[in-house]
Amino acid sequence: MTGETNLSKLIKGMTPKLNKGEYVFASVKDVSNIDRESTVCEFKEREGVTIVIKREKADELGLAYNYVASWITLMIHSSLEAVGLTALFSKELAEHNISCNVIAGFYHDHIFVDVNDAGKAIQVLTLLSKKK
Repeated sequence: MTGETNLSKLIKGMTPKLNKGEYVFASVKDVSNIDRESTVCEFKEREGVTIVIKREKADELGLAYNYVASWITLMIHSSLEAVGLTALFSKELAEHNISCNVIAGFYHDHIFVDVNDAGKAIQVLTLLSKKK
């Protein structure tokens, strides 16, 4: 199943959805004692493995973090080969002083924003989808 590549269709159909909960990014040297069902995703870096995990689970595991985020999913099936989607929505969020951390999955783009900016980010993304 191929995702959408047309930028206009992607923007119009992106339908941002705010997922429940608060999420954190933590770096760990060893993931073997962390249940993979608990993590949203992970990325191996030379310095350690970055995991995205619910805040309460990170607290339970005693993981250190300094950024608490809300997780927004763009509900359109975007192609990994699509050009311009990330640039367009990240620019729009930046113009509203909202930082974003983007993770592309096979089906959807996922945006992590500061927990205090979640409502504003949903509003900005929804307005963007309506004006394109």
